Amino acid sequence: MITGTGTGVGKTVVTAGIAALALARGLRVAVLKPAQTGVAAGEPGDLADVTRLAGGVTARELRRFPDPLAPDTAARRIGMPPVRPSEVAGAAVELDHTHDLVLVEGAGGLLVRFDPDGGTLADVAWALNAEVVVVARAGLGTLNDVALTAEALRRRGVTCAGLVVGAWPAEPDLAARCNLDDLPVVGGAPVVGAFPDGAGGLPRAEFTEVARRSLAPALGGDFDAKDFADAHPA
Repeated sequence: MITGTGTGVGKTVVTAGIAALALARGLRVAVLKPAQTGVAAGEPGDLADVTRLAGGVTARELRRFPDPLAPDTAARRIGMPPVRPSEVAGAAVELDHTHDLVLVEGAGGLLVRFDPDGGTLADVAWALNAEVVVVARAGLGTLNDVALTAEALRRRGVTCAGLVVGAWPAEPDLAARCNLDDLPVVGGAPVVGAFPDGAGGLPRAEFTEVARRSLAPALGGDFDAKDFADAHPA
C-alpha cells in the first residue's frame, strides 16, 4: 500500500518508482487505484502517470469521480456506489494471483473515507496484512502529519514499511534538512527514499535511474538514508 500524509505529496511518483524498479528486475507488477477523484471520464489519471513513468504494469482503477473530493463525498454527490474496503481487498487478491507485486495507491491521506461506513485504506491494509509506505512532504509541518499517520497505523496493527519524501526540493530549507533526522523518530519507521522535486516530469529511462537513487534496497533501489542526510546537513 502507498499512502500519503495528504493530497499532492508525491504518492503517484513513489508508486511509479517502486513499480519501475520491480519491472526492471523482471517482476510482473500490478497497480491498483481504488478511487480516482477530480478526473473526468476519458482524462488521464494517476494510473496513466504510473504507466508513462514505469512502463508495462497492469493498471486497474475501481472507480472514478469527477469532483476533487474525498471518495465517499464524491460518490455521494453524483449518486455513484462508493468504493468499499472489501471490494479493494478483493481486487488486490485477484491481481495477486497473476502478479509478483501488487501496489495499491490510496487517495489523499490514510484515513480519507471511501464509503459512508468510514472505510479507509487502513482497513484494506489490515484486511490484507499489507505493509504501508507513507509518502510525506519535506518541509515544515510534515512531522505532525507523519506522527498522526503512524499512530493511526499502529492502532490498527498495520506495519509501516517506511517513509518516503515525495518531493525533495533543489534547495532544502532548515526545516527540511532537520526533518531527515526527525522523520524516523516521529514516524517509528525508517526513511526509505526521497525523490527530487520534478521527478514526475522525466522521461521513462531517466525516471527509472532516478528511482533507483531515490528508493532504498527494500524497495529495489540504492538510496541510503544516512548518506542522504549527511549530504544535507542541518
